[in-house]
Amino acid sequence: MNRIVELRSDTFTLPTASMRAAMAAAEVGDDVWDEDPTIHRLQERAAEMVGKAASLFVPSGTMGNLCALLSHTQPGQEVILEVDSHIFQNEVAGASVVGGLQLRPLDTPDGRLQPEQVRHAIRPSDIHEPATGLLCLENTHNRKGGTCLSPKQTAALSDIARAGGFPVHLDGARVFNAAVAQGVDVKDLTGPVDSVMFCLSKGLSAPVGSMLAGSQDFIERARRMRKLLGGGMRQAGVLAAAGLCALDEMVDRLAEDHANARRLAEGLQGLPGVDIDLSRVETNMVFGDCRPPLTAAAFIDRCRAAGVLLDQAAPDRWRMVTHRGVSVEDVDHAVEAVRRLFGAPAAASLRVAG
Repeated sequence: MNRIVELRSDTFTLPTASMRAAMAAAEVGDDVWDEDPTIHRLQERAAEMVGKAASLFVPSGTMGNLCALLSHTQPGQEVILEVDSHIFQNEVAGASVVGGLQLRPLDTPDGRLQPEQVRHAIRPSDIHEPATGLLCLENTHNRKGGTCLSPKQTAALSDIARAGGFPVHLDGARVFNAAVAQGVDVKDLTGPVDSVMFCLSKGLSAPVGSMLAGSQDFIERARRMRKLLGGGMRQAGVLAAAGLCALDEMVDRLAEDHANARRLAEGLQGLPGVDIDLSRVETNMVFGDCRPPLTAAAFIDRCRAAGVLLDQAAPDRWRMVTHRGVSVEDVDHAVEAVRRLFGAPAAASLRVAG
């Protein structure tokens, strides 16, 4: 059987043996009645890790973000966010369809909103205009390459929002990647914001679920919004057990994924018709831009034929994502397979992982 290297997303991670064992042995109850003890342990653990008073287990990051938007705002308000943010691009306009919210996208070169940019986007008190109700940040920023907001940048943006009288929500689907990449405590990235969502089911390798954290009052509102969206679960402690393993066992190893992404990007440098910006490879993502006549779809099809699976980000842009299921040997195999496909010389050297 030909070797397959799965680089489409870190959502393809599989639960570990310890997760499967914990799921089988999980103590459970009815979570809609707030009686699942394993859910309680996960929510307490998650809130403590990100420095918030409470947290809520939700089926997906998209639901977690929408619960946050609905809990922070009123219909008719406007939400400031980055133009390529996941909330704006990849969450099916839920904020508008369900929440009656207008979204105000701001463009950036690297996914990092600037304080003055946000300040200028705040609406004046004018009956003709929607009131600014929320600022949304994303860390890491998916579509801009897995780039990170620093604690200082997060705090500066949060200060602008608070001066404007509205809260800040962080789409932190991969915020632990950002913390590990920068060598900081995740609380340094989540402390300045009012709420944060992070995923258990990406690099942390749990099979299902995300966490939404904030104040006790905020989480009580979010619990109601989760129910409204159909996210009330019953004996969900089976899933929460895997989430606890993810938080206890999977965070520190994210550095391996970052090293493998750098190794992958450096190994693919110089491919004919492809540009890779190494300065954007900050975490576990590698993006490449195809020069005409090469398209991303053609590049992806050719790689698939060689057993290397990747994702299309735009007509001329592709994405590779490293994760626990991709070893150093897989990276080297993928690099050499792709280079052979395109008639490029073998990589002169591959940086030693780690």
